Amino acid sequence: MNPLDSLGLAHPIIQAPMAGVSTPDMAAAVSEAGALGSIGVGAVDAEGALEMIAAVRARTERPFNVNLFVHAPAQSKPEVEAQWLAALEPLFAQFGGAPPASLREIYRSFAEDDAMLAMLAETRPAVVSFHFGLPEPWRVATLKAAGCILLASVTSLAEAHAARAVGIDMLVAQGFEAGGHRGAFDPDAPDDRLGTVALTRLLVAQVGLPVIAAGGIMDGRGIRAALDLGAVAAQLGTAFIGCPESSADAAYRAALFSPAAAHTDMTRVISGRPARCLPNRFVGWGAETALTPPDYPIAYDAGKALNQLAKAHGEGGYGAQWAGQGAPLARALRAADLIAKLAAEMRAA
Repeated sequence: MNPLDSLGLAHPIIQAPMAGVSTPDMAAAVSEAGALGSIGVGAVDAEGALEMIAAVRARTERPFNVNLFVHAPAQSKPEVEAQWLAALEPLFAQFGGAPPASLREIYRSFAEDDAMLAMLAETRPAVVSFHFGLPEPWRVATLKAAGCILLASVTSLAEAHAARAVGIDMLVAQGFEAGGHRGAFDPDAPDDRLGTVALTRLLVAQVGLPVIAAGGIMDGRGIRAALDLGAVAAQLGTAFIGCPESSADAAYRAALFSPAAAHTDMTRVISGRPARCLPNRFVGWGAETALTPPDYPIAYDAGKALNQLAKAHGEGGYGAQWAGQGAPLARALRAADLIAKLAAEMRAA
């Protein structure tokens, strides 16, 4: 049984909730076009998430997905953080600034956010998805009792079996090609770096839950290929960055439609967790330094401060410019037009 059937979607397409890219406008436009729009609320508190949900509902009556971060709470490591800030001093200095005096955990994990859980149980979004890990079973049960369909990003068979054990309804098979943060539950554990094709087939064959393929999928032929692998839908993120409804800034869009798109890199330098992005000045600096960044999202506190300072001086090369390996196939279309194009390409395939 495919839980998405109950949503009345016209197309087996899910817009990935890439933080820093997805917006209520985009989610609503995608859902209105017959696919499943998404918003990422992992970077805001319950009040901010409620405002985003309300903003989507003001634009559409169609179902949409609300995505949460379920990372292990960060462990403060004063010596590591001090070394990190010292190493960043020259980068800040070139723009006449200085790094923060100290770093803080800027995002609260859903694993310990009771206010977020209560808000979601009350507002009852049609779909709730998890990244970086799984909530405790009682949190899962609370959301299921509210009528939410639950999705979890997984990068391995072991994570998939864990998701099924706590009551997750559907799996998002995040291949190593995918842009944005790697969804591995433990970022420090060995990573087999399974690609979308292999991971999707493994999950379809061995786990017994509906699978959504994600990673490197940019067009209708890619979606059709995912369905042929046994997936019930495909999740696309990088494909939507070029849409005018996304929150990507001018530097991000320029990089996406440049030769840099062919050379995405997996890095921890921006946030402290592995994430695939376009090559830029910050990523290059991270490749040169041998330092290990602080825990996610403590490291992100410094990265965001540096990007804000650099942008104020006209430099856009220090931001989180997430993109998957299919980035050279990106198109600058309105979200509704992109969905129509993807659907037509699926039919043609």
